[in-house]
Amino acid sequence: MAEPLRKLFTVSDYHAMAEAGILKEDDRFELIEGEIWQMPPIGSPHAGGVNRLTALFTSLLGPRAIVSVQNPAYLSDFSEPQPDLLILRFRDDFYAREHPRPEDILLLIEVSDSSLGFDRRIKANLYARHGLPEIWLQDVRNAALLVHRDPSPQGYRDVKILHRGERLSPLAFPDLVIEISAILG
Repeated sequence: MAEPLRKLFTVSDYHAMAEAGILKEDDRFELIEGEIWQMPPIGSPHAGGVNRLTALFTSLLGPRAIVSVQNPAYLSDFSEPQPDLLILRFRDDFYAREHPRPEDILLLIEVSDSSLGFDRRIKANLYARHGLPEIWLQDVRNAALLVHRDPSPQGYRDVKILHRGERLSPLAFPDLVIEISAILG
């Protein structure tokens, strides 16, 4: 007996479904490797983490980069996730012409409350395969920051877990020294 075939969706298919009302605007969906994933609702700890990161990076970076909050990133014809925070190369149009692509992304941050396992297994590997130089996963429940660097097709080769009392500089901004407590709250 033959196995059933899976239907993989393109970014164009995904957008058409949203425009047709199949995917509701208020629902949280992400297209990852051709599959549409429904994301869990955003709880208060997650929202607070995103708000803290937004304020922190907006104040630290000013006009040096664009801080993009929960907006899509076009990684390929089959992947358009919506990470919690993107630090993007500055562009005069603020990415109004098209969503940022991997080469535009200086740092990507996911705030993980109930989604940590998914973010570590699925999303981190997706980001590594697309060559994003650095991603951070904020583990809300365990008060830790998982820093992923050195992407490869198999995943990130350098992963560190940092806690309050430690410091970190983003690869794209080595002059910034950030206290982990400023990220975790």
